[in-house]
This record gives sequence, structure tokens and C-alpha cells, in this order.
Amino acid sequence: MITDFYELDPYELNSADKEEMLRKELIELTSLHKDKCKEYSNFLEAVGYDAGKINNVADIPFFPVRMFKEYDLKSIRDDEIFKTMTSSGTTGQKVSKIFLDKETAMIQQKVMVKILSSYWGKKRLPMLVIDTPEVVRNREMFTARGAAIIGLQVVSRDTVYVLNDDMTLNYDVLDDFMNKYGNQRFIIFGFTFLVWEHFYKELLKADKKYDMSEAFLMTGGGWKKLESEAVSREMFKSKLREVCNIGHFLDHYGMVEQTGCIYAECECGNLHASIYSDVITRRYEDFSPCDIGEKGIIQVVSALPHSYPGHSLLTEDEGIILGEDDCPCGRKGKYIQILGRLKSAELRGCSDTYADKYGQN
Repeated sequence: MITDFYELDPYELNSADKEEMLRKELIELTSLHKDKCKEYSNFLEAVGYDAGKINNVADIPFFPVRMFKEYDLKSIRDDEIFKTMTSSGTTGQKVSKIFLDKETAMIQQKVMVKILSSYWGKKRLPMLVIDTPEVVRNREMFTARGAAIIGLQVVSRDTVYVLNDDMTLNYDVLDDFMNKYGNQRFIIFGFTFLVWEHFYKELLKADKKYDMSEAFLMTGGGWKKLESEAVSREMFKSKLREVCNIGHFLDHYGMVEQTGCIYAECECGNLHASIYSDVITRRYEDFSPCDIGEKGIIQVVSALPHSYPGHSLLTEDEGIILGEDDCPCGRKGKYIQILGRLKSAELRGCSDTYADKYGQN
């Protein structure tokens, strides 16, 4: 049924229509993974799953995201594995391994393009990556950081890495890029801490300023480290405007376990769920669904994972659903605020992991 979603704009369905489409798709995916993945089948048996009792999306069993660290979970044969992606972790820490077949990789890529086209248009744009090309050189094992860059290359007509392998800023590359593309719409992508530490601070130190008013700065992760340094989201945007005159900010929430289904920031600063995914917040004491405006543990569902049982996951993050179908930007669906990791969670974001390592050097 995933093809039915492709015919629609990523944010055009109201809550009732989206609920009906997504519920049917998630029931099918649950059945698929039950048949193909023994560990997931055992999980469904343990929670007493009955497809006949699924009345809405919130009734789909939520699988703890941590299980991807403990087991190799896949619903495909070993010879069907096209790509293996991993989450980032500190040395000695277990990482999630996500197994993709060609179909799932294609679906993730296609959906990423459709979601982002809602923000910067359907035209392929030049992309300045605040990272080193080293992060994507190993095509066999992708971290979330490398996978995000590879995924975005689909919407880019020229991908340029502006950091050297030692993470220093390459001004020759930056100046060349700006001379070629500075007067047209372009993308800047980087994990938040890298943008702050290796781009903003370096420009500040060198007393260099650029006019990037046509740019869409797409960031994600790393807020925990920045907030520990008393850098708020508002301050981050303000300081980058001062040195670069950034025109558009596009933060996003996502995870390697549900690549492709990102929750992207609109012009009003809200993170939106597209028709391909949804978010539910659950109460800490009994896991019942929270009301709008109530803080809880984030559960994410996605129509994309066909090669592994990642379609309904209880994350280790907490957040708030701010509203549904009524964001001033005009996009329908839920829009959310991410508050950060649960206090007891070990899961570390890819940017925060790098930030910790960087801070020890």
C-alpha cells in the first residue's frame, strides 16, 4: 500500500484520513514482520497481539528501540541485505544495526525527497556539507551521520564538503562554492554541533562573513551538547544570522531506525510528522497516550520499514505534541517539540557522541 502514499503531498491529509491509511499500512507491516522475523514474532506473542483489536494507530504494539542494539533484527534473508546502517555510539557501547534490502532503501530515499521538496521545492539544489568526505567513504557500514548525507545527495546536484579530514574549515572550498552558488537557493547540511564548532566558531575567529540569505540550513541532533554550553536554539539561529545571514533554518528529528521519515522544521519552528509517519507521546507510569500539550515518551510509527521491524518504536526521547492539523504554516498532521533523551537512557545521538569525543581531545 505504500504506493498509495506517493500520490499525495506529504502534509495534505487531515487527521482522520491519515489515521485510516496509516492504520491499515501498519497492520500489514506488523503481519509481515511477524511472519518474517522470529524475535519480533516472539515479542508480539508476549504482548498478546491481536490484529482484530487494532482500532487506531496507537493500538499498534510499540517495540523498544533498544532491541536493535541487542539483536540482529531483520525480515529478509541474509542474501537480500543491500545495506547495513548503524547508529553512533561511544567506544565499547552497543550500536543499532539496521538491515535494508533494495526496496526499503529505495522507499526511504523517495520519501526523503518528497518531504524535503515541501520545504525548498522540487528542484535539485547545490549542497554545502559541514563535514569531511571521510564520513561517507566506507559504503559498507553507514553511521547515522554518513547515512543522512548520502540520503540528501539525492536532492543535491552538487555536493561539496567544506571540512578537511582534520575537521578544519577549508576556506578555498567555501569561497569557491559561494562564488558559484551564493546568489541562488542552496542547501547547507551539518549536525548541529559540527555547524557550531567547526563552521560558526571558525568564521567568528577569522572575522569572515558571508551572505547566505538564499541558503536552507538543515541541521539535526547535538542540542544536548550545545545547551550544556548555554547555547539555545534561538541563540544558535541568531549567531549564524550574524555571520552568514542564513535565510532559512530547517532542523529535523529522526533516527537511523526510521531513516527517511524525518520530522522537519517548518517556517514557524515546529517539527512536523508527514503522512508516512506519526508520533504518539506516552505517559511514564503506564504508557497510555498523552494529551496534546502533555510531556511524555515518544513513540514513532512509520510506513517505510519493510526489511526490519522498525515500523512502531518506543524511543528513549521525550517530547510534547503541540497540535494537529492547525499549524500556522498550513501543513497538516501533528507537530511536536523534542525535549531530549530520557534521563536513564544510554542511547546517544550521533552528533552528541561526536561532541563528547571532540571535547576530550
